[in-house]
Amino acid sequence: MKRRTFLTIGGAAAIGNALTACGGGSHNPPPSQPPPEPTQSGTVTGWNNQALDAVRAVRMAPPMAARAVAIIHSAMYEAWAAYDNAALGQYLGAQLRRPAAERTAANKAKAMSFAAYAALLDQFPGQQAAFTAYLATLGSRPIDAYNNTAPAPRLGTIAAQAVLDKRRDDGANQGGTMAPGGTPFADYSGYVARNPPLLVIQPTPRSNIVAPDRWQPLSFNDAAGVRRTQSFLAPFWGTVHPFALTSGSQFRPPPPAAFGTQEFIDQATEIVQIQAVLTERQKVIVDFWAGGASGELPGSYWCRFAQLISARKNYTDDDDVKLFFALTNAVLDASIAAWDAKRAYDSARPITAIRYLFNGRIVQSYGPAGPAGGLHPVPGEAWMPFYPPSAPTPAFPDHVSGHSTFSAASADVLRRFTGSDLFRHAVTIQARSLLIDPGLPTTPVTLAWETFTDAVIEASASRVYAGIHFERASDDGRTLGTQVGATAFARARALWTGNA
Repeated sequence: MKRRTFLTIGGAAAIGNALTACGGGSHNPPPSQPPPEPTQSGTVTGWNNQALDAVRAVRMAPPMAARAVAIIHSAMYEAWAAYDNAALGQYLGAQLRRPAAERTAANKAKAMSFAAYAALLDQFPGQQAAFTAYLATLGSRPIDAYNNTAPAPRLGTIAAQAVLDKRRDDGANQGGTMAPGGTPFADYSGYVARNPPLLVIQPTPRSNIVAPDRWQPLSFNDAAGVRRTQSFLAPFWGTVHPFALTSGSQFRPPPPAAFGTQEFIDQATEIVQIQAVLTERQKVIVDFWAGGASGELPGSYWCRFAQLISARKNYTDDDDVKLFFALTNAVLDASIAAWDAKRAYDSARPITAIRYLFNGRIVQSYGPAGPAGGLHPVPGEAWMPFYPPSAPTPAFPDHVSGHSTFSAASADVLRRFTGSDLFRHAVTIQARSLLIDPGLPTTPVTLAWETFTDAVIEASASRVYAGIHFERASDDGRTLGTQVGATAFARARALWTGNA
C-alpha cells in the first residue's frame, strides 16, 4: 500500500518546528486548567462510522481491520491529548500540548477530524472521495491542514503522521516490503500447511488428511463459481507490535485437544451432534455474528455497540475519544494474541477432524449445496458446517476463536469504561433474511443481551453452532480476550490520565 505523507516530519526537531508553526510547543510551561468549554459530541463516532464503512467497502480481513481502525482512533487520541491538561500522547507524549486559550471543544473536534482523515487515507487510499466528502460536511477541506493560521487541522495531521510512522514498521507488512511481490500484508513467515487442500464438494479420503490435528486449507467454489484454495491468512500476525501486550504470546492459552485423545474425539462428536439439531434461533445467531447480509466483522459489531452506549449516556467527544482509543486498541491486541495461538498450535478446524474421524460413517449434514439444501444423511467424509458453501470455513486455524477473543476484549473495555456489565440491547432479524440460509428465519427473531457478557457468550457460541470452531477454542478465546481487554484498558487509561 502506497505511503501517503501529509506533512514532512523529520524527527524531533521537525516536530518542534511544526509545533512552532501551530503557535506553541512542548517547551511551554504546563498550562493552568482552562475554564469549562461547551461540550461537543459526534466527532469520534462519526469518523468511527467512516472507518467501519471503509472496512466493509474493501472487505478487509479481521486482523487487518482491527489494526486499521485502531490506527484511526489512535490518531484521533494523539490529537485530542494535545488539548487536555493531563493526557499524554501514545507516541508524542506532551510534545503537542496546546496553550490553555486554544483548548476549545471546536479546536479539539477539528484536530481529531484531520487526524482521522489523514489516518484513513493511509489505511484506505481508495476511499479518499468518501472521506473528503465527509470532511466537507464538517465544514473543512484537506487544504486546511497546510494553513498555518489554523493550527488545529495542522496539529491533527501531525498527530496522525506520528502514529502512522510508528505503525509503518510494526510487522504487519502494510507496505508489502517484507515479502516478495510487494503485496500489502503478504505473508513473510514461510508458513507451509501440513495438510494438502481439502476439496469440500467431494468426500475426503483419510489419505488426504496427513495430519488430522493440524490446519488444512480448503478448496471450494466461490459465489461466482470460481475455484479458490485457501492459504493461512497472515500467519505472522502474532508477531505484530501490540498496543499494550508485551508480545502476542503474553497470555497464550493452553494447547487444544491432542489427536489420539478422547477429548479430540469428543469435541468432533459434539459438533456433529449440535449441527444435526440446530434450532432456527441458533441458525439466526450463527448468521448474525458471522456478519450476515451486513458484512460486519466482530470488531465492527463492538464498535457499533460502543456507539449505542455513547448515545445512551450522552458521551462527549472527550468521553468518546478515550472509549474508542481503548476499545479499538484492545481489539488490535486481541487479533495479535489470537493469531499467535493460531500459528503456535496450527490446529485443525472441525471439517478436517470430522471428515477424518467419521470417515465411513453416516451423519446428518448438508450436501455440496450447503445449508439451503437442508440436512440429510451423508458420509462422514463429506460433512459440511452450517456456513456458506462459497466460504465454508475461515482461512486460519481453529485454536483460538477470533470472535471469542475480539468480543471478550471489547466487552471488558466497555465494562471498565462504563463501570457496569449492563448492556440491555436487542436486534430483530427479519424473516427470510439470512445470508447462510435465505429461507430463514420463518418469522422475525429478536436477539437480546442484558449484559455485555451475554453478548460475548452468544458471539462465542455462534462459532460452535456454525461448526467452524470447537468449544475449547471458543472458551479459551473468551479467557484470552478478557486478559487482553484488561491490559489494553489499563494502558489506555494510564495515557489519558497522564500516568503512563
